[in-house]
Amino acid sequence: MNLEIKLKEIFGYDYFRNGQKQIIEQVLAGQATLGILPTGAGKSICYQLPAVIQSGLTLVISPLISLMKDQVDQLNIAGIPATFINSTLEEGESYQRMRQVENGEIKLLFVAPERFSLDYFNNFLQKLPIDLVAIDEAHCISQWGHDFRPSYVDFAAHLKDLPTRPTVLALTATATPKVADDIQSLLSISPSHTIKTGFLRENLRFEVVKGMDKRTFLKNYLKNQESESAGIIYASTRKEVEEICEWLNHNHFKAVRYHAGLSERERQMNQELFLFDEVPIMVATNAFGMGINKPNVRFVIHYAIPATIESYYQEAGRAGRDGLESDAILLFSPNDLRIRNFLIEQGEGDEGHKELEYEKLRQMQAYTSAETCLQRYILQYFGDEGEDCKKCSNCLDERELLDITVDAQKVLSCVVRMGERFGKTAVAQVLIGSKNKNIAKWNFEGLSTFGIMKNYSQKTVGELIDFLSAEGYLNVTTGKFPLLLLSAQGLKVLKGQGKVSRRASLIIESKATVVHHFDEECFASIRSLRLELAKEEGVPPFMIFSDSALKEMAQVLPDSPSQFLQISGVGPVKLEKYGTLFIDKISEYKKS
Repeated sequence: MNLEIKLKEIFGYDYFRNGQKQIIEQVLAGQATLGILPTGAGKSICYQLPAVIQSGLTLVISPLISLMKDQVDQLNIAGIPATFINSTLEEGESYQRMRQVENGEIKLLFVAPERFSLDYFNNFLQKLPIDLVAIDEAHCISQWGHDFRPSYVDFAAHLKDLPTRPTVLALTATATPKVADDIQSLLSISPSHTIKTGFLRENLRFEVVKGMDKRTFLKNYLKNQESESAGIIYASTRKEVEEICEWLNHNHFKAVRYHAGLSERERQMNQELFLFDEVPIMVATNAFGMGINKPNVRFVIHYAIPATIESYYQEAGRAGRDGLESDAILLFSPNDLRIRNFLIEQGEGDEGHKELEYEKLRQMQAYTSAETCLQRYILQYFGDEGEDCKKCSNCLDERELLDITVDAQKVLSCVVRMGERFGKTAVAQVLIGSKNKNIAKWNFEGLSTFGIMKNYSQKTVGELIDFLSAEGYLNVTTGKFPLLLLSAQGLKVLKGQGKVSRRASLIIESKATVVHHFDEECFASIRSLRLELAKEEGVPPFMIFSDSALKEMAQVLPDSPSQFLQISGVGPVKLEKYGTLFIDKISEYKKS
């Protein structure tokens, strides 16, 4: 079987993305598989294509209702019968869909893991010809993952009871080596059947903004964007979401809000306004996003530091899913950390869980202090390697490199002289010669490093310590009150066997740019047509065609069905449904 031909016939794509074909071949061979692919790399194709090829049913375990609805709508538009069963449906509607499944009218059934706790549902599954079970967001099954859900562990036990012994496919975008080991163990997947394509997102440009008023940055950044550019702004609290959204609308930037404190009706309405391109900016807590397959998001801005690198990379990865250049920007201030620490402290987890959260937050903080390539820093966190991206804010930083070896040695020496038993605040206070009562209690005034950096503020010394930690000269213990330890790299510097360089402390402007290689007027014309069709069918516009497909049309200007079929994302089904309309619209534009 030629999988490329099937891919074009069913989905309109000419070639597989990295890792997709190997995963599909393993699934069709009946091998339990773990696929670790970055956000936007096309994980859904890995089970959708086998679902169409195989004779039986594909069961998709998905954590969020929004993901189910979007994918089911998209599959039905492509002519693939799919449905979901979840808590949003009335009991009668659920049973009607179950009958459709039993009658063989459905190829893909989407459910949440919690449904496996219902006896009648497990009995229902026993009667079905299930060939494949696809587990989306599989990191949720691991206690080491950033979004652990006990229900994922519970449903895994039920998979062994299915009489058809279906193939298992687990998919995730954010698995550290420890999380991957957990998934393999819990789902009986061999490491040799794990496909990891790397975490690199070449079309994303990462930026960390520090020492700048956040609203001033937002205003300047948004003014430089195209008026129709879609973006997500993440805030850490509901109150912050409300304030930012109100401020944006007051300043004539159309925005809607999303957080758990809103009614289900308002959340759904605002989500649809965003997905349907009616409002370009979504301001949200992390309650928004998982499963939102909007491919034309041009920027994701974190207004405050996220809790973990995993969640940051997943949320940032919602930008540029169509492969076009997009921005992932983090606005950082020290107060963000105080809020995050408070949220951890007030959380419901036990002390062990909280300690893990503090450690993940410390790693996120280190990201904001690093001066190496931001993309490469993230890749290394996930156990991956890569070259400098040459376009993140660190790679483009043209500030002068200063030799700070002497200051670094002062810090490293102080950590050692304090017995490696204290954290950043205490070390910084000793270095500046603070008269704090706690410092006096420990008799640190007698240390040779006491007051050795008295010409600096405590904030400046603290930032230097963060830098040395991020760059690996200091190790930091886990827990709520992390301690500083000298690393092997730091010991070399302390002995005079290495030098430390750091950028001069200057604020640099954002360097985001937008490049156009298509006819913008034609793009606007067919974009309007797409919106009309989307409203008629009651689906988000990107489900008709993605922005990248429209831009390719506006570049190629196809004037025949055969040319239109060459556009990426156009298959026979969409050619038949939409081909004439778009070809005619392009022809009208060319004549005007």
